[in-house]
Amino acid sequence: MNIRIALIGNQNCGKTTLFNQLTGSNQHVGNFPGVTVEGKTGIIKTAFFKGEEFSGLPVHAELVDLPGIYSLSPYTSEEIVTRDFLTSGNPDAVINILDATNIERNLYLTLQLMEMQIPMVVALNMMDEVRSAGNSIDVDALADELKIDIVPISANKGEGVSELAQRVAIVAMKKRKPEKLDFCDGPVHQAIHSIAHLIDDHAAAMHLPLRFAATKLVEGDEPILKVLQLNQNEHDILGHIVTEMENALGTDREAALADMRYAYIARITQNTVHRHGETKEQIRSIQIDNVLTHRIFAIPIFLGIMALIFYLTFGLIGAALSDCLSWGIDWIIAAVDECLSLYGLNPLVQSLIIDGVFAGVGSVLSFMPTILVLFFFLALLEDSGYMARIAFVMDTLLRKIGLSGKSFVPMLIGFGCSVPAIMASRTLSSRRDKKLTVFILPFMSCSAKLPVYALFSTAFFPKHAPFVMIGLYIGGIIVAILASLLLRNTIFRGNPIPFVLELPAYRLPSIRSMVLNISEKARDFLYRAFTVICAASVAVWFLRTLDIRLNVVDVADESMLASIGSFLTPIFGPLGFGDWRLSTALITGLTAKETVVSTLAVLLGTGTGTELQSALTMLISPAAAISFLSFVLLYMPCVAALAVTRREIGRRNAFVAMLFQTFTAWVVAWFVYHMALFIGV
Repeated sequence: MNIRIALIGNQNCGKTTLFNQLTGSNQHVGNFPGVTVEGKTGIIKTAFFKGEEFSGLPVHAELVDLPGIYSLSPYTSEEIVTRDFLTSGNPDAVINILDATNIERNLYLTLQLMEMQIPMVVALNMMDEVRSAGNSIDVDALADELKIDIVPISANKGEGVSELAQRVAIVAMKKRKPEKLDFCDGPVHQAIHSIAHLIDDHAAAMHLPLRFAATKLVEGDEPILKVLQLNQNEHDILGHIVTEMENALGTDREAALADMRYAYIARITQNTVHRHGETKEQIRSIQIDNVLTHRIFAIPIFLGIMALIFYLTFGLIGAALSDCLSWGIDWIIAAVDECLSLYGLNPLVQSLIIDGVFAGVGSVLSFMPTILVLFFFLALLEDSGYMARIAFVMDTLLRKIGLSGKSFVPMLIGFGCSVPAIMASRTLSSRRDKKLTVFILPFMSCSAKLPVYALFSTAFFPKHAPFVMIGLYIGGIIVAILASLLLRNTIFRGNPIPFVLELPAYRLPSIRSMVLNISEKARDFLYRAFTVICAASVAVWFLRTLDIRLNVVDVADESMLASIGSFLTPIFGPLGFGDWRLSTALITGLTAKETVVSTLAVLLGTGTGTELQSALTMLISPAAAISFLSFVLLYMPCVAALAVTRREIGRRNAFVAMLFQTFTAWVVAWFVYHMALFIGV
């Protein structure tokens, strides 16, 4: 039996944790909004489907993890993705996961989902926290009130997950839809039923649940209004019904429906939810927030935390681990080189293996520990719930540059990788805010640039390398601020959208989640190292070794690559690095920023570590090195990020963004180079 199940709930209610428990997937679990920016699909483990109900009936259950939402109104990208899936994705059942510690707010979405008339099971999550606070929920009584299956679970601990999987499969098999609940009264009741009578035939023709369509028309839902294709007379009647309701209640249409739903929720929870106090997590969060979200000290504390992370990453821990790995890679390269020489391999083939593949890939692999250490600390802050607080704190500052605090989430993700950061921008409700955010996201230094920073800062400023890299990160943020101020007063005029954010309780990060997060980043890094970077290194080796007639050259200056790079040197000459090898490395960096290092290793004919660093110091001055780093920090991102940018904001806007970012990089690098010369660097 094949069934498709949708996993739906509010933000930070444990959706992705439950998804991982049910499917065994390695999806990352985050404790701030915006982690799930599009639906993720997995297969529920067959081990859950055992018992009499499933004897002789193999179950293949596909689970779709949809973005966290608070309602089915089409105001945000997350709501649109979820609603489109429910109406056109043909799910056989829905798992509606609720945060049991805040059940009243979560039930608001449940009531709307019930109106969709899709077989559904409610998963009451975080019951362990409810019990630890001495609170209780009468699950059976609540299920009787709602006339729907409810399963208490603790997704983080795996409690109740097996029963939930079995219950939703049975509900899907039997096509057991929620019973129609008529919980409204007064003017709202009259409006819904009058509209339902008006649109009955239209809803049936469009295969829309009648009550769902009627309540959406009460709210003024434009997409539903278009789908139903009412004639002018029906439009007039609809407007008259809604106006009468608003006049009778003295409020607007959306507030009337919200009041009706929350009044019903209050009635059913009055006798089913018993509270004696706040949970330990909520009490702890309030105490911590008194310090970390303090009106004066919040931002200095955040800057201090980030400075400590960068120091540990680029200095104390990450650099030491990278040095050890670099030594090991150099030893392996030397050993392989010696073995190939003893074997008597053709010198040209040996050069391809050693100078092309090993030197190119090895020069990038040596920086993997630094990148993973940075991701570890960022995941720690993210999973604990601290990053949501920073988004809240940063809202005031971001508004001054034309953005809202919601833009902070994709900007933060941008420090890891620009691709998911640009995808996360779709959670922004305003098209203007989305475009402006995407334009400045590449200025948030992604982890792919770390090998370049580490190589140049260690080569030219060995005693101050951590401070140089911290300065690059801060510099990217400063340029992003200045660019936002420029853009908001030119092509992106207007005000940012209002910012509403739920602050999740602080929680200790799950070891499993942290391990999955780091291992995912390690796999991604290794995959790029042995695919994109390896291919780029081999291509660079061939272009460096052969001339345009495909003859082996004696010196690299006579190669095809030198001919190509020479066309670009006049552009970068004013920036202090007019050597064709450096300009060529920037071009190959468009495939992946790490290839800047591998390209230089191949072109300079060196290994990793100190040998490559020494070759660089012979090539350019320290002032030019700072200029080069500034350009790498700011110029257009890799082709993968450009492809996502085109998909999110369109071809024309993506092209303008690419030009803007590269021009900004050139201007800043020129300024930095001449300032460095002026102060005698």
